[in-house]
Amino acid sequence: MKKYKLGIALGGGGARGFAHLGVLKALEERGIKPDVISGASAGSIVGGFYADKKTPEEIFKIIKEKGFFKYTNFNIPKTGLVGLEGLEKQIDEDLSVDNIEDLSIPFIAAATNLNAGEIEYFSKGDASSVIKASSAIPVLFSPVEINGSLYSDGGILDNVPVDPLRELCEKTIAVDISPLTEMKAIENLFQIALRTFQLSVNKSSKDLDKRCDLLISLEECSKFDLLNTSNAKELYDIGYDYVMNADLSSIEN
Repeated sequence: MKKYKLGIALGGGGARGFAHLGVLKALEERGIKPDVISGASAGSIVGGFYADKKTPEEIFKIIKEKGFFKYTNFNIPKTGLVGLEGLEKQIDEDLSVDNIEDLSIPFIAAATNLNAGEIEYFSKGDASSVIKASSAIPVLFSPVEINGSLYSDGGILDNVPVDPLRELCEKTIAVDISPLTEMKAIENLFQIALRTFQLSVNKSSKDLDKRCDLLISLEECSKFDLLNTSNAKELYDIGYDYVMNADLSSIEN
């Protein structure tokens, strides 16, 4: 017997993370709620708040008002272009607990240990520091120090962290909001950095459909910028509509 019946892995994708909220809302309306959640980058932000028993609507309001990466501090570009102190402050203010292990729903955040060169899955520790580390897109955002090591975005090595759920859950759902599609115009340094990062991320999502019981791959999200939150409602609707029309028999049985 596995410890949990159902786990859901929420993938990274910057502002596309609003689609996760539509997915979670639609699953709820179809009578499906995860017993454990994992997330990387934007998926760790959404997953952390959802594990705190906040509704998708509440999370949407929090992130839409403050933005996934709205509050950033520009600093000397030695390790990254901007810091994520604003994100850390947002999590501290809006999360009801300080530590991951105290969340209402078990939660796992993926972050990349730059020193060791490997992925790490955090199921305990300071929530704001871990989620900030999980969301620190390399080059654009400064890495985060935890216990003497530097950590960056979990998506570098595991963008949809379903693997840590497989040994814990009878059934798993993976939500990919960053499937790789053609990018017709690459116009500036930010877009080059983000595109390079996305190409790396795509490797970590290889054979994702074979590693879960249900893959929710939201290709429509690929047309939206990773750092632009102006299309939040449209992204939410993409996730919601996909799940409301999806065949969920693989996890319902």
